[in-house]
Amino acid sequence: MNVVQSVDSVALLPAYLAAGTAVLVLITDLLVARPRATIAVAALGALGTAVGSALVGMSAERRTFCVGADCSWIFGGRAAVVGVVVALLTLGVLGLSVPALRAGRSPTGEYAFLLACSMTGGVVLGAAGDLITLIVALETLTLPLYVLVGLRRGSLASAEAAVTFFVVSVVATTLTLLGAALLYAVTGGLHLDRLGALLAEQPELRDLPLTTAAVAVLLVGLAFKVAAVPFHAWAPATYDGAPLPVAAYLSTASKLGGLVALLAVVQRALPADQTGPVLALLAVLTMTVGNLVALRQRRTVRLLAWSSVAQAGYILAPLGALALAAGRTDEALSAAYAAALAYAVFFVVLELAAFAGVTALRPAGANGGTLDDLRGAARRHPWRAAAFGLALVGLAGLPPGLAGLFAKVTVVRALLDGGAAWLALVVALNAVIGLAYYLRVTAALWAPSTTPGPAAALAGGGASGVPVVGVVAVVLAVATVAAVVLGVAPQLVLDLAGR
Repeated sequence: MNVVQSVDSVALLPAYLAAGTAVLVLITDLLVARPRATIAVAALGALGTAVGSALVGMSAERRTFCVGADCSWIFGGRAAVVGVVVALLTLGVLGLSVPALRAGRSPTGEYAFLLACSMTGGVVLGAAGDLITLIVALETLTLPLYVLVGLRRGSLASAEAAVTFFVVSVVATTLTLLGAALLYAVTGGLHLDRLGALLAEQPELRDLPLTTAAVAVLLVGLAFKVAAVPFHAWAPATYDGAPLPVAAYLSTASKLGGLVALLAVVQRALPADQTGPVLALLAVLTMTVGNLVALRQRRTVRLLAWSSVAQAGYILAPLGALALAAGRTDEALSAAYAAALAYAVFFVVLELAAFAGVTALRPAGANGGTLDDLRGAARRHPWRAAAFGLALVGLAGLPPGLAGLFAKVTVVRALLDGGAAWLALVVALNAVIGLAYYLRVTAALWAPSTTPGPAAALAGGGASGVPVVGVVAVVLAVATVAAVVLGVAPQLVLDLAGR
């Protein structure tokens, strides 16, 4: 018997490009030792990864590393969307990091290398066809972030945030691995599609207590990754202690990776009647707690962190429709999965724009500060403040932030189609609560400043005397334009998410 497998290198091209970027960054930093060259290589590599993912995704679905019908690598439309979004988020975060890197707050080579490694994990995650590949990709996405969170020189807050993130992530990884091991013990399979087929064809397996335990433990492990309540406590402290660009990456690419992993196991491997009630409960708790706690926040990044927790609840909400029989028809399932991924894409673009706005309105290398520091920002930097305000309004789901509006409409429509009107009502009520703090921050941008401190900070300088460079403004502009384009053509995102 021939045990040598053929490898489809075209299907693996996005992973090659992402991993090659990390290697080239390391070599460039070693041989050239010029920060600008290192950043340029990382940026070109991220752009090349996005282009490669899009080109491969345009063709028919490609599979490799297969044993019979079971494949460990499946690159189709959804994997292409994930690859493109993760690569572009990496490019955006790299742009936001330029002022701090030029100021010497972090070593450029190590920073860019870790960011490229994390991007590799995100690209692989979208194409993972078995639990081993899925978990390894998720950890490849997450592990570099432990270091990036604490990489800022001389910052005790960053070190504390890194330790918190590390400890919580170790627990989450342990639970995820335990859940995968228990599923293997029950079914003897690790490929996602095979697991789903075995549990569907053999109802007696679903009734085993070990299966119930495996499903619960696996979902809990992945819930940590998306910062779903009650597994969210690490997120606000970690975001607030991390450098602003790293917090942006945690809130966008890292959260997207956790969602993609959760969506993969729920859609293809786990029984919907068991996962539906758990996901519905997580969605309700996550959006409600996130919004209520965000109302009391005075620090900008902590407010965005709690907002991100609430947004995770909206992302999980369509999957909560699986708790009902009407939500488990083929049409309702497809709508729920597409709505969850489409909302995640809308969210990460708006969230990146929001973090870019904060970065543009703060001194280079500074933290996010408080809401009082943003008072009157529009009087000094009208265009930056307008872009930041548009992102906040979009996250709230109000026009002219059409991307956020259509995202929430998509979620509500999927819930109604799945018979979960009660959950759609919870989403609507939470969206109203969220208006309070999003509009409060937006209004502060145009409010008169009461202290001289914010004016000096918002001038783009600070103690370091390093101005906010144009690349941050470029990232803010591009993210804002992307949000506007997505708002004009939301069906395109929904169609791609449903492939």
